[in-house]
Amino acid sequence: MRRTHLALVLGVLLLALPLLAACGSSSTSGGGTTQQNATLNVFAAASLTGAFGEIGKNFEAKHPGVKVVFNFAGSQQLAQQIGQGADADVFASANTTQMNNVVKSGQVDSALSRVFIKNKLVVVFPKDNPKNITKLQDIAMPGVKLILADKSVPAGQYALDFLDKASATDDFGASYKDNVLKNVVSYETDVKQVLSKVGLGEADAGIVYTSDATGDSGAKVNHIDIPVELQTIATYPIAPTKVSKHPDIAASFIDAVFNSEGQAVLAKYGFLSINA
Repeated sequence: MRRTHLALVLGVLLLALPLLAACGSSSTSGGGTTQQNATLNVFAAASLTGAFGEIGKNFEAKHPGVKVVFNFAGSQQLAQQIGQGADADVFASANTTQMNNVVKSGQVDSALSRVFIKNKLVVVFPKDNPKNITKLQDIAMPGVKLILADKSVPAGQYALDFLDKASATDDFGASYKDNVLKNVVSYETDVKQVLSKVGLGEADAGIVYTSDATGDSGAKVNHIDIPVELQTIATYPIAPTKVSKHPDIAASFIDAVFNSEGQAVLAKYGFLSINA
């Protein structure tokens, strides 16, 4: 009888072990990964550095065990990396073109891509303003050293769009774009490099996003707004990747970007509401 009783007890314990193990973990993804060692890789446009850095810290505080690791760069660089198989869980682009490229490469489901914020351009110049730039027309003056993002970068293409629109008006004149482009001393691979070089005095002016010229990131520059009619408003889409090892955590992070707290952080950094 004692042996029979002991066998029953052991059998019950063996059956209970899987349940106890499940209770002891905190599974957060479809693959069964636990939060104790989960790393979420977020590939995000360089202009999102400050805002996403703060959102990431808030997310980690609310999801113990999850580490958010960011890869900030030009959207075109990130799209290329993801297309080549980079280990990304979430992609946030500064335009729909690069998101569409990732969709075409098969790394993102188009149905899961959503615009979460908007942005617009400004002209920035160093605080000491060596060329006395006071209006948009001044960046076309001979001798002004200008830095732009490369046209492959969303901010670079938006800058060219602005120059095209301005050149079609009487206020700027048909030669405005050509004169501005004659002043370009370098084309950068992301907008943060443009801001950094202008802030360091390596150029007299540059074109960046409003969010770059806001708060701490814009501490070394002043800026001039570009009228809305000359803008191409930047729309930022975000989506989880198909190869994410943590799809549930990726979805939670995207929710954190869209919720009121996340949107408030983005507004603080100078971004525009999706309803703007």
